[in-house]
Amino acid sequence: MPSIIEKVHHDYKDAGLVVLPVSIEEGRGKVTGWLRKNGPLTVPILLDPDGDASGAYRITATPTVFLVGRDGKLVAKALGTKEWTSPQGRALLQHLLKK
Repeated sequence: MPSIIEKVHHDYKDAGLVVLPVSIEEGRGKVTGWLRKNGPLTVPILLDPDGDASGAYRITATPTVFLVGRDGKLVAKALGTKEWTSPQGRALLQHLLKK
């Protein structure tokens, strides 16, 4: 999943897509160690070590993806791994970015 997040971030950041992955209930040390082992990411990673954000957003599965429009309103919510770099995933992202 991290490689897909990185690819989507890289491919769509200039079109205005903001990708913000959140590490749930893991501290900075564990995330930093994972990044050292698996290679750096250019997408910023947010930390939620106490689970406050995951509780507020009622996260019940990981990964959970929220698609939020430019107006700040929720467009869609996806649970589990999705093929964001597939032709269908790219078509959806491109459609949403045109709005």
